[in-house]
This record gives sequence, structure tokens and C-alpha cells, in this order.
Amino acid sequence: MTPTRDPRISYDAGTYALRLGDDALVLAQRMGEWVASAPQLEEDVALANIALDLLGQARPLLSYAGSLLPGADGAARSEDELAYLRDERDFTNVQLVELADNGDFGRCVARLLVFSAWQQELYASLAGASDDTLAAVAAKAVKEAAYHRDHATQWVLRLGDGTAESHQRMQAAVDAVWPYVEELFEPDAVTSSLAAVGVAVDPASLRDPVLGYVSAVLERATLAVPSTRVRHSGGRHGIHTEAIGHLLAELQHVARSHPGASW
Repeated sequence: MTPTRDPRISYDAGTYALRLGDDALVLAQRMGEWVASAPQLEEDVALANIALDLLGQARPLLSYAGSLLPGADGAARSEDELAYLRDERDFTNVQLVELADNGDFGRCVARLLVFSAWQQELYASLAGASDDTLAAVAAKAVKEAAYHRDHATQWVLRLGDGTAESHQRMQAAVDAVWPYVEELFEPDAVTSSLAAVGVAVDPASLRDPVLGYVSAVLERATLAVPSTRVRHSGGRHGIHTEAIGHLLAELQHVARSHPGASW
């Protein structure tokens, strides 16, 4: 099925692509902040590569979203316009990816573990989507997500089952990101309509395999799965934490300072 043949499906497919693109773009920015600050030089390189992988995923997703969600003038929007010229309420990423690490490497890898486990399951299913563009992006990204997940897994195991201090800090990091995990699995009208025609994956269907994987890693790392009932959400509909404002100010500074400039 080609979603552009049905205006409603076309619009929803654009919204879905925008959400996935925003997830990847925002986390790419967060991961890039660790370059020259990671605990090892080799890890600087690894995190930079992960950030570039995520940016590489964001670009075709944002480009596709821009073609399906034109601007007020009716013209398609470019990936650069969507990345640099939207305000924070226009971003549709989950709140998990925007959280500031504040120099805590444990938070960095805890979030990467959850998000990459989710991405790996998502893209494994989305690679079979009836939308050719989304399927092509997913087929490439699923391999990258598997690497990101394995990388995060090794660090969580190393820190969780390491020294007393590393264990305590890794547990605190997991506790800090856990209230933002459930948003990854929340369905809404957009995902429900697209899943019904094979264009998207039902987020709720990913919950058991993702949390099953993450919980198994935490157990091996001698860490406890948090029992908190606190849940934060709203990112898919433009409701964000304070952190995203600071992130976008840095991400968009050059483009907004020199509008229309070419390099």
C-alpha cells in the first residue's frame, strides 16, 4: 500500500515518520554531547559513531515527513527546516531521549539500553511495513540498533556488577530514566490507524519483548527493576521537559542566527 493514495493515511504516515525522526535527532544530539567527555578515548569514538548512526536515521525520516506534511504554503519541508526551524512544542519525540545526563555516564547508558532495545524491536517489525520508505529505513536501522543495544548492555553489566560505587550509581541511573520508559509503548489514534493497514507497528506490542530484554540485562548486572508507578508522557504531542529547550537552543543556534545561509 502507498500511503500517499489516501490523504488520511498519508498525513498519519508523515506524523509517524516525524516522531521516529525526532526521537533519533534528539538522542543524536544528546549522545554527541559525550564526545571528549566519555570515560575512555575508545568510548568517545563509540558514542560519536552511535550519534552519527542516529543522525543518519533521522535524516530520511524527517525528509519523508516533510514531503507528507507540507508547510503553510503547501510546499514540502526539508529535513533542515524540520530540524532547525521548529519550536519545542512542535517536536514529537518521547521525553526519554531529551533528558539531560548532567555528566552522569550511567544515565547515558541506561537510556541507551532501553531506547536501543525498543528501536531494535520496532525496526525489526517495521522492516516488513507496507510503506516502502519506512521499511527501507527500518531495514538499515535495525542493524545499527542491535549494535547500540549490545554496546549499552556491556556497559550496564560492567557498571552494575562492578564496584560498590559503580553499582549504586548505575542503579540510580536506571531509577532516573525508568519513569519515562512507558511512553515508548503508548498507542494513539495515529499508530492505531497505521498499524491497521500495515504501515506502522503497534507500540503496545513492543512492551513485553523490550522490557523482557532490559529486565534480563538488569538481573545479570545485579540491578533491580524499578517499581515506581510514576510515568511521564506527552512528548508525542509536544509536551516536553525543560531539558529540550536547552538542547534545541544549542542544536538550532547557527541556523537561526544565520537564516537562509549556505555553506
